[in-house]
Amino acid sequence: MSDTSKRPGRAPRSPATRSLTELLASMRFAIALLTVICIASVIGTVLKQHEPVNNYVNQFGPFWADLFLALKLNAVYSAWWFLLILGFLVVSTSLCIARHAPKYLADLRNYKENIRAQSLQAFRHKASATLDGEAAEAAAQRIGKLLVSGGWKVRLQQRQTPAGDGWMVAAKAGAANKLGYIAAHSAIVLVCLGGLLDGDLMVRAQMWFLGKTPYAGGGLIADVKPEHRLSARNPTFRGNLLVTEGKHSSTAILNQSDGLLLQELPFSVELKKFVVEHYSSGMPKLFASDIVIHDLATGKATPARVEVNHPVSYGGVEIYQSSFDDGGSEVQLRARPLVPGMEPFDVQGVIGGSTQLKNTGLGEAMTLEFTGLRVLNVENFGDNGSSGSGADVRKVDLRASIESRLGAGNKTVSKRELRNVGPSVSYKLRDAAGQAREFHNFMLPVDTGDGQPVFLLGVRETQADPLRYLRVPVDAEGSMEGFVRLRLALADPALREQAVRRYVAQAVDASRTDLAEQLAQSTGRALALFAGDTLGDAALEKLAAVNGRPLAGLPAISEFMQANVPEAERERAAEVLMRIMNGALFELAQMTRERAQLPPLEQGEKTQTFMTQAVLSLSDSQAYPVPLVFELRDFKQIQASVFEVARAPGKNVVYLGCLLLILGIFAMLYVRDRRLWVWLAPGSGGAQATMALSANRKTLDTDREFAQLRTQLLGAAHPPDGGTT
Repeated sequence: MSDTSKRPGRAPRSPATRSLTELLASMRFAIALLTVICIASVIGTVLKQHEPVNNYVNQFGPFWADLFLALKLNAVYSAWWFLLILGFLVVSTSLCIARHAPKYLADLRNYKENIRAQSLQAFRHKASATLDGEAAEAAAQRIGKLLVSGGWKVRLQQRQTPAGDGWMVAAKAGAANKLGYIAAHSAIVLVCLGGLLDGDLMVRAQMWFLGKTPYAGGGLIADVKPEHRLSARNPTFRGNLLVTEGKHSSTAILNQSDGLLLQELPFSVELKKFVVEHYSSGMPKLFASDIVIHDLATGKATPARVEVNHPVSYGGVEIYQSSFDDGGSEVQLRARPLVPGMEPFDVQGVIGGSTQLKNTGLGEAMTLEFTGLRVLNVENFGDNGSSGSGADVRKVDLRASIESRLGAGNKTVSKRELRNVGPSVSYKLRDAAGQAREFHNFMLPVDTGDGQPVFLLGVRETQADPLRYLRVPVDAEGSMEGFVRLRLALADPALREQAVRRYVAQAVDASRTDLAEQLAQSTGRALALFAGDTLGDAALEKLAAVNGRPLAGLPAISEFMQANVPEAERERAAEVLMRIMNGALFELAQMTRERAQLPPLEQGEKTQTFMTQAVLSLSDSQAYPVPLVFELRDFKQIQASVFEVARAPGKNVVYLGCLLLILGIFAMLYVRDRRLWVWLAPGSGGAQATMALSANRKTLDTDREFAQLRTQLLGAAHPPDGGTT
């Protein structure tokens, strides 16, 4: 009967409706939807979701950022087109189930015992034999019992034939194969429904129909208006909850591409203590939060502990340990000027706060923003920069290079030596125009492997740029005071001249006044160039104007050599010039220690290492963008936990779908649907048996099973035609 036939009480479907139903229920349509969902999921995994718009612009540029935002690729799983595809996939798979499930269920109850005896000859697996001395009914009963004992379901049918009563034995096994089809397709529907329930569909629905809008401003949470808040009865949500030690919070934040929504919780979370445990290398091994859950309706307090991968459930809401943050730690910074005319001063603040600075050496007031405090910083010092690029073949160990890529999977190309380098502070200096630079300074000196500990002072212009570190050598007293004093003295022409005189007095015999005067002029000019004084050199002043800052340090020495010394003599002249400049800088350092009433530096390898790093740091400090650095002197850490709170009613639906999917795929792949018929016709010498086997897959197991059944059911009797198939 065709689909267009009329049925009582049922109107015929139009061709358009029938075509649409055929399209939605087709396998090709479902596979196409699954392909699009897979591609979208890959994009959603690779591309960070719900980031601020500026992050996408900085990373991909304005054109691609606008394209990503227009296609909602920054929020793939809540995009309207993704939810629409999920909905169509649910409809398509449901129609497939509705179309085929009744036939499969009916087939489970049908033994197909009405098959004609002549049709058995058309099967690939068939056999015929004469059962000597055995009547058809007795043979049918015997074969039926044997099949039942082997796990088959059997039905016997008696038929009238001209020679007498014949018997058809119909058996089936592996019916779970068809149930696997239904289970696997039902699993797809359940997983998609669970995804729709636990996704942003409910939140989007409230934004579309209940007037909820994202909040894009700032300020206190208590001041946010109701149109930006979601009720505690919201059936599904997933957001972040930031709780500081000693405080509590009952409002979660749901990040949106154009702002955020506030989700009210039926309870408040109080953070008693945030716990971090570390390995001996400094790497963390445990993040946990000791919390107290206060029920807002009953006032009941429930203590709990939230760990990574060990969430806490309360009132249908799961609380996960997502990450941690600073909860307003108190820091004390020491401002150290790098130019004369400024005095050191102390600044106190709270992470997340800011303070105004008037005397910054830049001629304008600036805002100091305290952005972060990290008590532990684990870095890899395994290679110490000695691995190189491999461009020099004399430094390439071919055997080690090959072995590092073979064998066990735990082998790595480079050695890892993790070390905790201590606390660090991050801050920003923002000018009146709103432009800011970010700084990252370590509290303790770091030994980078060359024997001279250094303080690392990081800076970058934007968050998209990598941090560039100024390495400040540690003096004999274990601080950066020695370098700062040397840096200020280098900027003072009078101190430079005095250092030059002391150096010349030690390097040249006092009787040779002409040579001493020449050496003094060369040394003074070298120190002046190193300090950023171009001494009226037009070429150097022009180059400095192009760079936008004074030309100083080793680049100034290099430019001067290229402009005034013939190429054939540059190497020798540079060696002499660096020797006399280093000698003058050493005397300048000795003078700064005398003025600070400290003992002079002792001649030796340690002092030489310090001065070598000092020269490099003095050169690099000329490019430091601000004339002062902030040293972390003391801090009081206050931590905060970031919890992910989620009400996910679709979670159990997804779990059920995953279980059905596993069972369904297992049933379809490993369970063979088989049908067996044995026709027993009466004969003069015994029953004439014809057997046939049908299976949904052609495998060697089916061949072996048929051979065993033929021997077991028909015995060793030879078929009338002299062979079996």
